[in-house]
Amino acid sequence: MFDLPFDFPPFEAGSVWLVGAGPGDPGLLSLLALHALRNADHVIHDALVDSRIVALARPGAVTEAMGKRGGQQSSSRQADITERLIELAKQGSRVLRLKGGDPFVFGRGPEEALALAAAHIPFRVVPGITAGIGGLAYAGIPVTSRDTNAAVAFVTGHGADGDIPDGFDWDALARGAPVLVFYMGLKHLERMVARLLAAGRKPAEPVAVVCDAATPRQKVVETTLADLAATVAVAGLVPPALLVVGEVVGLRSRLDWWRPE
Repeated sequence: MFDLPFDFPPFEAGSVWLVGAGPGDPGLLSLLALHALRNADHVIHDALVDSRIVALARPGAVTEAMGKRGGQQSSSRQADITERLIELAKQGSRVLRLKGGDPFVFGRGPEEALALAAAHIPFRVVPGITAGIGGLAYAGIPVTSRDTNAAVAFVTGHGADGDIPDGFDWDALARGAPVLVFYMGLKHLERMVARLLAAGRKPAEPVAVVCDAATPRQKVVETTLADLAATVAVAGLVPPALLVVGEVVGLRSRLDWWRPE
């Protein structure tokens, strides 16, 4: 595939590779991810994986969309996805589970890997660029900067039950990291903002919302924490979206480098 000074690991029949496809741009795929696409017999991909990436699968490979989108009846159940991976591997296929971002960052990759291990299915994990880093970079927002923050917190916008996450200390979260990056945060936006304000975050703190990060549909809106819910409503923003709270948002006026085609 490439003239490189190393060999790619073999994609064995009867195994599953859990592969991160990155936040959107096909150019952000790793070499191992492309190797998997070029050798898989069956590709099970998320709803958030760009169609241009799926199209890189080798001729003759079967591609199957089994994505989960909150609130949509057409979404696949996680149990069905996991069962399908095991079924195909037991049939002797080279199975590629292609996931947006990184499979082990706010994804169901760990659950799928544990199920594969329990079923004695060989598997490999290929990390991808998570949207909270790569997607924000495409929006001109660094997650850290020497002049603004020495820490960053990545937070899921909803828990396992689909409700606002309550498994951590919101006061400690608000105090502990100058920059907060929320994945999947639009559904419970007003409640999350209320908790952050109650925990001491400043109403005028800059916030950015990045929708469809690193894709031709990317849209970025800047506002303040106090005005966040109203701004999202007026702009008609919809998932998938990232929220970033903190002074790094102010750097975007000088770092907004990417223009979607």
